[in-house]
Amino acid sequence: MPAHSNQDSAISFGPFRLFPKSRLLEKEGAPLHVGGRALDILIFLAERPGEVIDKRELVKRIWADVNVDEGSLRFHVAALRKVLGDTGKSARYVVNVPGRGYCFVASFAQAPPQVAPPSAETALPRSLPAQLAKMIGREEVIEKISNGLSLHRFMTVVGPGGIGKTAVAVTVGHRRSQDFGGRVFFVDFSPLRDASHIATTIASALGLTISSEDPTPALLTFLKTGPALLIFDSCEHVLDTLAPLVEHIVREAPQLRVLATSRESFRSEGERIFRLFPLDCPPEREDLDVADVLAYPAAQLFVERIAQSSGPFQLSAEEAPLVASICRRLDGIALAIELAAGRVNAYGIAGTASLLDSRFSLQWRGRRTAVPRHQTLAAALDWSYDLLPAAESATLRRLSIFAGPFAPEAAAAVAAGDGLSEAETLEAIDSLVTKSLISPSGSRTLRYRLLDTTRTYALAKLHELGENRQFARRHAEHFRDFFERAEADTTTPLPEWLNIYGAELDNVRTALDWAFAPDGDAALGIALTAVAVSLWVRLSLFAECRERTRTALAALGDAGDNDRVRMQLLSALGWSLMYGEGRAREARPILETTLELSDRLDDKDFRLRALWGLCIDQFNNGQFGKARALAERFADAAANSPDKTDVMLGDRLMAVALHYLGDQDEARVRIDRVNMSLHVLAEKPKIFPLDLRISTQYFRARILWLQGLADQAQALAARNIEEGRANGHALTFCSVLGQAACPIAFWAGDFDAAERHGTELLEHTERHAIRLWGLWAKAFNAAVIAKRGDVATGLPLLREELNRAGDARFLPRFLPLLGELAAAFLETDQIDRGLDVIDDVLTRCNDRQELWYLPELTRIKAELMLRSARHSADAEARLRGAMDMAVAQGASFWELRCAISLARFMFRAGRSAEALAVLDPVCGRFAEGADIADMRTARDLIAQLRA
Repeated sequence: MPAHSNQDSAISFGPFRLFPKSRLLEKEGAPLHVGGRALDILIFLAERPGEVIDKRELVKRIWADVNVDEGSLRFHVAALRKVLGDTGKSARYVVNVPGRGYCFVASFAQAPPQVAPPSAETALPRSLPAQLAKMIGREEVIEKISNGLSLHRFMTVVGPGGIGKTAVAVTVGHRRSQDFGGRVFFVDFSPLRDASHIATTIASALGLTISSEDPTPALLTFLKTGPALLIFDSCEHVLDTLAPLVEHIVREAPQLRVLATSRESFRSEGERIFRLFPLDCPPEREDLDVADVLAYPAAQLFVERIAQSSGPFQLSAEEAPLVASICRRLDGIALAIELAAGRVNAYGIAGTASLLDSRFSLQWRGRRTAVPRHQTLAAALDWSYDLLPAAESATLRRLSIFAGPFAPEAAAAVAAGDGLSEAETLEAIDSLVTKSLISPSGSRTLRYRLLDTTRTYALAKLHELGENRQFARRHAEHFRDFFERAEADTTTPLPEWLNIYGAELDNVRTALDWAFAPDGDAALGIALTAVAVSLWVRLSLFAECRERTRTALAALGDAGDNDRVRMQLLSALGWSLMYGEGRAREARPILETTLELSDRLDDKDFRLRALWGLCIDQFNNGQFGKARALAERFADAAANSPDKTDVMLGDRLMAVALHYLGDQDEARVRIDRVNMSLHVLAEKPKIFPLDLRISTQYFRARILWLQGLADQAQALAARNIEEGRANGHALTFCSVLGQAACPIAFWAGDFDAAERHGTELLEHTERHAIRLWGLWAKAFNAAVIAKRGDVATGLPLLREELNRAGDARFLPRFLPLLGELAAAFLETDQIDRGLDVIDDVLTRCNDRQELWYLPELTRIKAELMLRSARHSADAEARLRGAMDMAVAQGASFWELRCAISLARFMFRAGRSAEALAVLDPVCGRFAEGADIADMRTARDLIAQLRA
């Protein structure tokens, strides 16, 4: 019979014997393999037989140092029952009490304690190491642990290798030394390879000479003589033997305190766990200056260690972002930061940052006086890796194929197999989390991640063993299947969809990089690209979508049997060009080919996608008559679709076309029809890169405004901003601000709101790299400056931004800004320049049937003509023509502006009665918008006319 720990009483039930302190389960005398968590559950339940233990209490007890849900508990209880053969038919040991918890129901007997054979070994005494001259970023931690020792007799500092556990414990030991009368003893277990020598190692650290084979009684005699603090360092490889001994000596020596450091907790009675987290790092922001970076402990440590090794050092503004990046890349791990700082003298900060991508960074050497496992990152990780059982080391290697966080399901799909079952893989992950080699990540759903240094190390091991290609393939296959499901998921709300699928962007990139590499699998890469399109579109990553689809199309070649995949990729490429950075002109032939393929394959979905894209292309190119024809073709193709979203998209296309063609009344009919159907809308329409619900409302707001329904338009725009901001889709929010919020505030004369919205839009475009809306935002903000009265600043800035926009200024969204440029020339009496601008724009509008803004442009031209002796005679006729045009379009707002200009002209000519007859009826028809600037102007002018 095997020997067990001192005073370890066995619990016998059925054919089993359980030794809680030795953490051993035997069946008919033979040891059984039980996962760590499953064994913890059995021990906890067996210690309270017949009692129903609440599930939350079990989770809290078993996972004291990790946040998990009840699913993990169910998984490990199922694993335990499998080991016990607890089928529910004959032998019953652990039962589930629905709605309450679990209960251990076996009848059992207490076996006599098993006494281990004594052993002894002598060693030289060890003193408390010298503390570091300066501890950075750990003062609060040290204070908490130091105070905690007054309340708790056994504390364990837990964290990954190199994070600073030893330094913290040593500093606490020095700080509390006087409280223990100098009886603070440091025991370093890292050199110990034979766990049977633990007691003698402790005894030698205490300076005791042990002559008996069992040193435990002498240890206890010494520790009972007065207060003492034992610091046990690097305990992770001896926990099974050390844990019961610590429990024993803490129980028997009432004035003793134990502070341990370990990469996993002891899971012992009375233990208080203090998890040491990485040093806080500067965030990933573009506007960080030197002071911002140095406010974070990780950066402070980096700079401090540079100064120690290289002499006085001053961080420059250019280097500050690099230091922030280095600290983030090293996950705030103190040892890694110190080792990187030691390279700066030779390579500089930029060179050191570039070397982080190299496996050689794991071999950087640190202080000569450091313990061997802390002299390089590789040594620190070797120490942890070499202690792992085969299943855990294999799992760690395989998980290194993931980039960033990953879900448990993904881990099981990729890492299981080749000798590891899914259950064993999840059990290994659980253990690796406990040992601080994997970190839980995410608050809403459980995800895991490897620290970058750990991932680099494990990935190197994967390559060394020739396993990389096998698991890279599994990784790519998993995400191909995963995004096939994403394509079919049309009911999940966008924020939740992005939370589920958007989190895998880095993994998709990694999988595609491998697939299209020389030793990859191009066919797998093509398939993954095709299904990942929805991800790039929903994240507004059109430039990446463009490059990835081009890579896939090049790999696809001219093979004639791949028309369906080619159609999918061409559709994605066309959309990415259309919504991308000034590449819209390249989209049309690609979308036309997509349409040809969809007709050949009779694919209704991709026919609609191509028609939609071609219609938007005509909008972008200002061909509104052609856009309307395509919108009608789309509506005809969608009429018989079983998906009501398709019919709604047809109405929306027609509404936008009619709006730009200047038919606001019919546009309102179409957009209201979409609005009335939004309750049946799937949250993620299959062919639309913007959120249909939100995009419907900003076009409704525009149409309502032009119809003179200012209050409804402003209220709708305000709601639209909140919905767009909450939605989280970058391109949609750009359109919310640029298509409605900014222009409506500007037209209303609310320049504070216009400035606020324009600033937010610019910041948003810079954050998400959406260039075209960024160009527009800069020009719009310049127009706001000019309109607020600072024409001297605003006019040249507006000209500069419009010139910088290049061909983009011919997009429909820029038209009002060109009108405002002419109006600014009017304000500065540069009449000829203003007329040149307005004539160019009027020609463009007439050629392209871009009629919606034509009444306002004609009004601005008339105002310019009134200032010119050569043209003033025709001004009145132009103003009357502009009014008639506005009435025909159903654009009451433009009609009001034209009436104001005409009445003002008549008033100055002494024709007050005629002026009142023009303005008063128009103003009287406005039931809304009493507070907008034009209505205030109209009321003031009417008052003057009546006087």
